[in-house]
Amino acid sequence: MTYPEFFKNIETIKLQDDLSLFLGAFEDGIIEFSYLDVVKTAGHSCPTVLGAYLMTLKALKALYPDDIAKRGEILVEFSERQSEGVAGVIANVITNITGACTNNGFKGIGGNFDRNYLLKFEQELNGASARFTRKDSKQSVDVTYNPSSIQFHPSMQALMQKCVQGNASSEERVEFGKLWQDRVEKISLNINEVITIR
Repeated sequence: MTYPEFFKNIETIKLQDDLSLFLGAFEDGIIEFSYLDVVKTAGHSCPTVLGAYLMTLKALKALYPDDIAKRGEILVEFSERQSEGVAGVIANVITNITGACTNNGFKGIGGNFDRNYLLKFEQELNGASARFTRKDSKQSVDVTYNPSSIQFHPSMQALMQKCVQGNASSEERVEFGKLWQDRVEKISLNINEVITIR
């Protein structure tokens, strides 16, 4: 499997999952997600998928400054409807990492490990992209993602149009993909510019 080298340079997200510990899936229940992991589950790499990953990375660092984040113990809220814009795409990435689900997740064992109702939409967030809340302490952080300062390459839009219309040569299709991922990489290198925590 071949993919852009910069995927390896994006910081991983480590969590502890009591369900994984209980069922013997991972030693001590420790799970580590990479950007490559979420790209594989999403099926593509784009500013939205990366943004969801980076929002989760920054939010969990803020919520657990001295401890490892607890998977399955984090409530995530969005202001949009699930079907609005890219909210569903972002939520899918965050679900894969945090375990938070709407009403379609793991229902628990003996009253423990329930992952349902930890993902909510149409909430009042005062302009934030998402809110992450620890179930134990009720501490919350609001996260905003805005990659607009990272500009597209000037020729990318014309190449995209040719690719969509089926008029691009094989070389142009490769060039479009390269330019697309170049912007994703630039966003990843400017995490403190595109992500705001409050």
